[in-house]
Amino acid sequence: MPSPDVMNDMTCEKILPVRDAPKMTEELALWFHKRWGVPLDAYTESIGECLARRGAVPQWYAVVREGKIIAGCGVIENDFHERVDLSPNVCAVYVDEEYRGCGVAGRMLDFVCADMASLGVATLYLVTDHTGFYERYGWRYLCDVGGEDGGTSRMYVHRTEE
Repeated sequence: MPSPDVMNDMTCEKILPVRDAPKMTEELALWFHKRWGVPLDAYTESIGECLARRGAVPQWYAVVREGKIIAGCGVIENDFHERVDLSPNVCAVYVDEEYRGCGVAGRMLDFVCADMASLGVATLYLVTDHTGFYERYGWRYLCDVGGEDGGTSRMYVHRTEE
């Protein structure tokens, strides 16, 4: 459980699309790499694509508190599953352990949905093994999907206009 000062002082949080903070590209790519173990180059490349295209997908987001990244996620075409028709996908959703249970994930997901709506994206998808977590934030279970690793995961959907 977060300390009381963390829970009472969430006004210090800023949610930043990386396109508005390009100087944090390397720091954000490294942050994701350390949390997920995906090669650093994959994040650097996708974030670079986001900055170069200025289009709707891909997008990357960081939640910053007191100059430190505490949470983040991305929006990419496909999060390594077989249903390429279910796109784009929110991916790499992560909140540092110290900040869990304070609503950071919910605020970040709300921000991402609103931002993607402003970019013309009406529907987002998300692959996860969590059950019950994303429903709290307006996501609806859609189906199970096969992954590139041969396993299956739960696919969620969210209309950004809702």
